[in-house]
Amino acid sequence: MAVMVHNRARRARMRSARFWTCVGLFAASLLFMLFQGGKLAFMLFFVTATLAVYLALGKYSGISRVSGNRVLLNMEGDRTIEAGTSLSVAFEVQIPGFWPIPYVVIRDRLVRMNGDAVTFETSGIPDWKRRVRAGYVTMPLARGFYHFEDTVCSTEDIFGLFEHAGRLQRSDAFLVRPKTVYVPNWQQHQRALKGRHFQAVTTQALRESTQINGVREYIYGDKISRIHWNATAKTGIWKSKEFERESLPKTVIMLDRCRDHYRSAAQFELAVSVAASLLDYGQRQNLAMGLLSVGEEAVYLEPGRHATHYRRMMHHLTGVEANGSRTVRQILQDRARYFFPGCFFVIVSPRADERMLQTLKWVQLRQMNPCLVAVAPGLDPQAAAEWERQLTARGIVSHLVEKLEQLPDALGGGRR
Repeated sequence: MAVMVHNRARRARMRSARFWTCVGLFAASLLFMLFQGGKLAFMLFFVTATLAVYLALGKYSGISRVSGNRVLLNMEGDRTIEAGTSLSVAFEVQIPGFWPIPYVVIRDRLVRMNGDAVTFETSGIPDWKRRVRAGYVTMPLARGFYHFEDTVCSTEDIFGLFEHAGRLQRSDAFLVRPKTVYVPNWQQHQRALKGRHFQAVTTQALRESTQINGVREYIYGDKISRIHWNATAKTGIWKSKEFERESLPKTVIMLDRCRDHYRSAAQFELAVSVAASLLDYGQRQNLAMGLLSVGEEAVYLEPGRHATHYRRMMHHLTGVEANGSRTVRQILQDRARYFFPGCFFVIVSPRADERMLQTLKWVQLRQMNPCLVAVAPGLDPQAAAEWERQLTARGIVSHLVEKLEQLPDALGGGRR
């Protein structure tokens, strides 16, 4: 901010110096003509006056009343893109008036949720209708919430002495969601659900609950108690009640946000991407999944299967930061009342040590199925093998992931 203020002050001083220089030259040519006289003095004054009029009328070039649109080209329908993707931006600007403009410079400012900002600059030449088409491509964007500030369109005279500008008021906002990887199968997850709770994981095999989930068309053979009489009366077509099916054992994903646990920002981004990929898998498999994320603010979304619930969890992961100070064990002990026996509890953390082992044992004692996804824990091959051996001996599911691309193989679904 201080640099921006300094630059503005420096530009203002330069404009002031140029203005008084032009005024001085005009005054000198006028005095030369008045006191010296002659063709040379008159010609010099005429040229100076013509240039002065041209520079003065540049203020009325129409750039101050500029209008137009900013178009985000590769944005998806919900105004989101994936982390690591560059954004293509196009402008179509209309400049009113008739005074000739050599070119137009378009400056766009993109601001991230934490206040970081970057300015993009492009230029274009007006056509015969005084329209300017220009565009630019951003650098690969990091995860987070973004918005554009007002766009500044400016032009200069042919000598480059004075700049005239106008604002295009277009404050577009969009999201850069966490990077995800496609997980076709999660073998340990399905094995845990099948082995302890069900013989099949297809939703068709599940018993119906007493919770009404909606209305469907009447199917021959439906019991009279299933008929939805109000809907039948309104539509004139037989309708039946649709009941929710008893869901598979619920899955809770906990994202470790303790700042002291992460060696770098890239390691935390990997953890967020892993959590987002697991949620994406759960949505595709129609699994009831929840999210626990505790940092400076605490978020717990109970397991659910609806698309709106999934969007809420992804929206949280879009802006989450590693700003917590409490360990995973402390958070779980404080919130033990929220968890229930039989659920599949997944911890996404960079820790793979004795303290994490004790935490997983605590989860197991609460009659839950613990699972650890250790993101880039920094273990050498021998230590990693020993860690896997310890958890396997206790019946705890564990996955070590150094890169996001390794996640499908680590979950047992990289190959079909």
